[in-house]
Amino acid sequence: MKIAIRVDASSAMGTGHLRRSLALAAALRAHGGDVVFVTRDLGLDPRAMIAEAGFEKVEELPAPDAATFSADPAIAHSAWGAVSQRIDADETVTALAPDTPDWVVIDSYAFGADWHRAVREGLGCAVAAIDDLADRAMACDLVIDHNPARSHRAKYADVAPDIRVLGGPRFALLGPAFASAPRYAFSEEVAAVGVFMGGVDAGGHSLAALDAIERAGFAGPVEVVSTSANPRLSDLRERVHARPLTTLSVDLPDLTAFFARHDLQIGAGGGASWERCCIGAPTLLVVLAANQEAVAPRLAEDGVVALAADPSVQAIAEALGPLLANSHLRRGLADKSRALVDGRGAERVALALLAQSLTLRKARPEDARAMFDWRDHPATRAASRTQVPLEWEAHRNWLDRTLADPQRLLFVAEIGGRAVGVIRFDIEPAPRAHPSAEVSLYCDPDLLGLGLGSRLLAAGESALAARLSEGTITATVREDNAASQRLFSASGYERIGATRFQKSMASAQPLPAARHRD
Repeated sequence: MKIAIRVDASSAMGTGHLRRSLALAAALRAHGGDVVFVTRDLGLDPRAMIAEAGFEKVEELPAPDAATFSADPAIAHSAWGAVSQRIDADETVTALAPDTPDWVVIDSYAFGADWHRAVREGLGCAVAAIDDLADRAMACDLVIDHNPARSHRAKYADVAPDIRVLGGPRFALLGPAFASAPRYAFSEEVAAVGVFMGGVDAGGHSLAALDAIERAGFAGPVEVVSTSANPRLSDLRERVHARPLTTLSVDLPDLTAFFARHDLQIGAGGGASWERCCIGAPTLLVVLAANQEAVAPRLAEDGVVALAADPSVQAIAEALGPLLANSHLRRGLADKSRALVDGRGAERVALALLAQSLTLRKARPEDARAMFDWRDHPATRAASRTQVPLEWEAHRNWLDRTLADPQRLLFVAEIGGRAVGVIRFDIEPAPRAHPSAEVSLYCDPDLLGLGLGSRLLAAGESALAARLSEGTITATVREDNAASQRLFSASGYERIGATRFQKSMASAQPLPAARHRD
């Protein structure tokens, strides 16, 4: 499948949008996706970062005409786009038309419903938006919002009724290094402090953080991280040079080790908040942009971060003092932050986008462990007719019998070589006037909520057709399993009782094939 990612970077928006888009692109590529970037040079040419991440396909849009641009009053951040929604959408369609993508992913607060409709109609593709503001009308097929919310459906109800949302920190788009990177090892004492105020930091907040550290009385080692895009980098170098035990790291390929090697982090909100959480770094968060106000107070309320009252030196110093002195407070932040983000959000989003490429293969003996772990997971057992825990030896014996039974079809579903689920058909032995098969399926519990179930069921029906061209498929679903009931109803199954669903093989639709490219 081909996925296009429309994203920019600038002094106004920083580099966070590009960083999280690159994280998604890496996950898409790892699971068989063909990724192309579409970008516009708004003063921070993103092509170098894209190339450094190993992506060669980049479509560059024309330079904006500042003389003819006027901001859209209906979109708070429309100035970030530097061109109108219509112009950007038309230029994006023109750039991508020679090789139409299956999805276009847009990561920009500057574009909304008009852009979504124009790109979908112009390319005949699906559109996904990476968003966390819900502050403008939207007309995309999918929203990826990694911020916590009491209800993401309610959050987007006014701007995009009934839109599908992958919501919450389990979908945080972090680079591939974060999933397996070493976590912060807690220390009772603060031996060192890390400072990262974003990739651009045009407001010089790293300098304010250094002043606050001095005012709070911390004289130990401090490491400041920034990038070449920082317009005040020379001032920062001078300030770091003048302070003992202070170092400056520029353009680090990833921040995993940086977040892990310091006992306290001072940082801006945004995407880096989830990176710090994943590593478990105790953090003093500083809100530097209006869009960060949507999540920072919630994280502080939940005890995930400490929060400075404002970006001033005084406010940062006042919030820093208790953190330096109180190891119990820092430990609580570390524990709660690490529990929030596991570093696999980009993979989950990638698998959701690539669901159309799901394929089946026959199960093998070596699948026993994964199948056991998935089927024995509490979430799977809660939705199953048999809810008692499995026993390993009994499971292995069951698998051996099933693989040897010609009346049972057992398949493992994969996306880009990554196993994601299991489906089984138990065919009623002949002779029968009306041939039938009982279906049972489950996904990797870590991937629940991605919409893979319908694709898995459709792929299974297509595989079953080779053995059962007529007759019926039946399914038994627990009365309290509303999700599975919705799945079978949406897939054309008729309810024939409190727990039974049935579908004629004649009504089974051929599985839509993903577009393949040499």
